[in-house]
Parts: sequence; C-alpha cells; structure tokens
Amino acid sequence: MKKIFIITLLTTALTSAAMFEQGSKNIGVTIGAGSSYGSNYTILGINASYFIADNLLSGLEYRGWYGGDPMINELSIPITYIVPIHEKFRPYIGGFYRRTFINSSDYDSYNVYGARAGVSVITSGNSYASFGWIQEYYDTSVGDSSNGYPEIAVGLSF
Repeated sequence: MKKIFIITLLTTALTSAAMFEQGSKNIGVTIGAGSSYGSNYTILGINASYFIADNLLSGLEYRGWYGGDPMINELSIPITYIVPIHEKFRPYIGGFYRRTFINSSDYDSYNVYGARAGVSVITSGNSYASFGWIQEYYDTSVGDSSNGYPEIAVGLSF
C-alpha cells in the first residue's frame, strides 16, 4: 500500500480577521513527497474550505502525485473541529473521506477513510502553525490496511 515518508502542508488561508468563526473561508496549497507502487512522488494539491459553524471546518481537497508510475489523483472531503479551549493553543480533531484514483489498468482506484488530530498555535493575530497526526484506513480490492503520518500546516489570515 501507500507509504508516505513525509508530507508537509503549507497552507495560506484567506480568512476573515476571526480565523475560526462561522463564515470564514480558507484556500491553501499542499506540497509534499511520498512513495507508492515502487515509485517516489512529488505531491501537489489545492484545497478550499469553509467554517460551517464556529470552529467547525469542512471543504474539498485535491492532490496529485507526480513523477512516478502510475499517476495518482486524490479528492477529499474533510471535516475538522477546532477546540476553543485557549486563546493561543487550539487542539483540533477531524475526519475525512478520500477517493484515490489510479490511472493504470494494473491497479484499482480505492476509498480512504481517516482521522486527524493535533494542535494549532496562534502565532500572532493573523497567523497560526498546526502540528498533528493523520491516520488513514484503506478500503482496497486487495484488503484493508492503514497508514499514519505527521502533518504540519501554516496559515495566514487576511
């Protein structure tokens, strides 16, 4: 299955002054590296999300795995709750569904279900850094498996 050596999310958020309030919007980019199907990949993506309620974020994400064979494309629907227990430190927990499309007759596309947890640190009035863990569960034609890896995100509010 897929083994991700390192993935770093660099997110630039376009949000209102109150970063985690209902109605705030985010757009971001993903830059990372991974290994799967015996190939090394560069991972590039884009995401857009919206706070459907205070501290509750949902959105749509696309990631493409480039430079290896077969070509991999992923489309995700995440939901994340940011726990408002402290002004500077905000734990978060969430889940997601992802459809992974494999561009090859040798491999089948598959579904991924996952969870994420971590903490966001408000670094100033308009920026934050997040550190967490993602755990994925694969539903494939060859059986079920799982994989976990760290996530790092930085955000700026405008």
